[in-house]
Amino acid sequence: MIPARVVAIDYGQRRVGIAVADPLRLFAQSHGTYDPERALEVLQKIYNQEGIETALIGWPLTLDGKEGEATERVAAYIDRLKLVLPGVEIVKWDERFTSERAKEIIRESGARKKARRDKARVDAAAASIMLQEYLDEHSGR
Repeated sequence: MIPARVVAIDYGQRRVGIAVADPLRLFAQSHGTYDPERALEVLQKIYNQEGIETALIGWPLTLDGKEGEATERVAAYIDRLKLVLPGVEIVKWDERFTSERAKEIIRESGARKKARRDKARVDAAAASIMLQEYLDEHSGR
């Protein structure tokens, strides 16, 4: 039996990046970027088809580690997630610097300047980075 998935969500008011772990929970794979409503539908579809055990969501702390307006917006989205993903563990993950790391990885991959400025690509990559950090930390390796 395939274990339920682990997903990561990089919430933004306009775009939500989603990443999904492979069945063995070794690798994060980008699942795309969606508007917030569509992201809920996509997550619910994954939940219904494959199951989701854990949903990691980027927790946008300020540079000095404090919560602010951005965390309030994410908290409201978490409330909506709980409605479409009943019983799923929601983990808040410090997402500071993930977008900058995502831009760096995209640049290092040889992507053209236009692709490096593609915010949807950056959001999807940021979700993948968060998920890979989580998988690496929880793999027991």
